[in-house]
Amino acid sequence: MKGFAKRTAEVSEYYFSKKLKEVRRLIEEGVPVINMGIGSPDLPPHPAVIKALQQSASFPESHGYQGYQGIPELRQAISFFYKQNYAVLKDPQTEILPLMGSKEGIMHISMTFLDAGDEVLVPDPGYPTYGAVARLLGAEVKTYPLTAANKWYPDFDVLEKSDLSKVKLMWCNYPHMPSGAKADTVIFQKFINFAKKNQIVLVHDNPYSFVLEREPKSIFQVEGASEVALELNSLSKSSNMAGWRVGMVMGRKDWIQEITKVKSNMDSGMFLGLQKGAIEALMLGNEWYDFLNGTYSARRDLIWDLATLLGLSFEKESSGLFVWAKLPEGSNSLNFVDKLLEKAHLFITPGDIFGSQGSGYVRFSLCLPEEKILEAINRIKSIEPIH
Repeated sequence: MKGFAKRTAEVSEYYFSKKLKEVRRLIEEGVPVINMGIGSPDLPPHPAVIKALQQSASFPESHGYQGYQGIPELRQAISFFYKQNYAVLKDPQTEILPLMGSKEGIMHISMTFLDAGDEVLVPDPGYPTYGAVARLLGAEVKTYPLTAANKWYPDFDVLEKSDLSKVKLMWCNYPHMPSGAKADTVIFQKFINFAKKNQIVLVHDNPYSFVLEREPKSIFQVEGASEVALELNSLSKSSNMAGWRVGMVMGRKDWIQEITKVKSNMDSGMFLGLQKGAIEALMLGNEWYDFLNGTYSARRDLIWDLATLLGLSFEKESSGLFVWAKLPEGSNSLNFVDKLLEKAHLFITPGDIFGSQGSGYVRFSLCLPEEKILEAINRIKSIEPIH
């Protein structure tokens, strides 16, 4: 053997991939771990979604290879979804590409636009996959800081003063993960103006727009976005379909054509039953989202109680699937998470894994029933302080 590709040295195993092995081991040993770390919805999809999958799976013709761009009905449903919920018009034939999860799209978009040595602007804190994919492709990651002092939005004046000559791609994500900062069209316009001025491809990752948000927003709601932006979206969070792996990317016709070139060499199309279920999910109305947000709101109230018990501070004016909480000054979030797992058998996520600006923070998921959160609260009440 002559060894692995050099690119594997540029990334480490995904934190959750490693940490969940430890959590599973503890559970197998009989330790009653409550997992509050992962944003994987515990509620099922709408019954109509499951029914569509079941019906499609019963037809023999459903099990062959599918088209690389999804069936026309799925692209039309995505177009309808964007018109209905964001007042955004996208051509289902040329400006929409279904994906096997939006995480796949991060790789496909990066492969489409980046060469070795190109630079990528990645939010800090932010989703670790943005930077990991860039490094796998030999691109250079330039982080841009998001801070509580600036409400977890970029300081564009500082960004403009940096060397942007090699920057080709920029990632942004609002509602923001992990902080929960809300989507804001004024901020979106600043992103678009910045991308246009500096000739950067802007990618907005938008999987949380329906979670604890009264008015879902898209980057395409602001002027000029169609010229310089792509948007990823997903049914994982909004439709409780994380394991189905159904996502989408929208944008300019010529950009979607190039991304399709990459995608068509990487997979052989999405199972038809998943596409049929996705169509049903995209047609769901406000009643579905009201039900989800009522559930998550009640859970978030309890998580706030838990965080308060732990001596943490947090911002209530937020959205998305998590509670982002600050530890007391001088605390180490990795140590805090390990102590919490050891003493109370609760697993939460350390902010450090999202970037240096996440140091001193932890993240709680809302993806567990109220009775489990209440159990976690009772555990904390029964032990000595973690700090």
